[in-house]
Amino acid sequence: MTASSKSQRDPAAAPERVVFIVDDDVAIRETLGSLFRSVGLWVELFGSAREFSQIKMPDAASCLVLDIRLPGVSGLDFQAELAEAGIRVPIIFMTGHGDIPMSVQAMKAGAIDFLTKPFRDQEMLDAVVRALERDRKRRESEKAVAEIRARLDSLTSREREVMALVVEGLMNKQSAAKLGVSEITVKVHRVNMMRKMKARSVVDLVGMADSLGIRRPKG
Repeated sequence: MTASSKSQRDPAAAPERVVFIVDDDVAIRETLGSLFRSVGLWVELFGSAREFSQIKMPDAASCLVLDIRLPGVSGLDFQAELAEAGIRVPIIFMTGHGDIPMSVQAMKAGAIDFLTKPFRDQEMLDAVVRALERDRKRRESEKAVAEIRARLDSLTSREREVMALVVEGLMNKQSAAKLGVSEITVKVHRVNMMRKMKARSVVDLVGMADSLGIRRPKG
């Protein structure tokens, strides 16, 4: 982090929600920082996109309040860079020179909101709350999928084969015929697979497969 950025991050602390502010206007940065801190949010301030790009993203729900016109890389260009890098922090754009083409481009690229200066404090707070909630839900969803994938990785190759057939809708007898093993063998693998996947039912297992993008044959 460069000397011109201002952070309240404590390495020993673990904030639950973080708001990043990137604006080359010091007064605006400080005003917004005070606003967000007044409602209990963790805030980090930056004067340029490059300053922000040097930090390590925290393991917390986050959002980025980003000025459209910045020294060096513009806000819209930085939005594209973040997307290309796979950094999915929700973005709220602000500008004193906003126009329809800019806002359309920003929103199409996934921005949460596009606020024109001067904006009302409540307008900005509402946008930030929406952005943080979206990021929280995204993180929870990704964590759940990662846990399911870890369970899948714990299966043996035979258990994976049985899982694929169960998800496809085959009965134990049909699965046994496909695998060239006895029905009792399939039952044993199926019990072990369901236990490892923590699946309460076949419907539950199918939902897990869908969340992992495991395709099932139509019909």
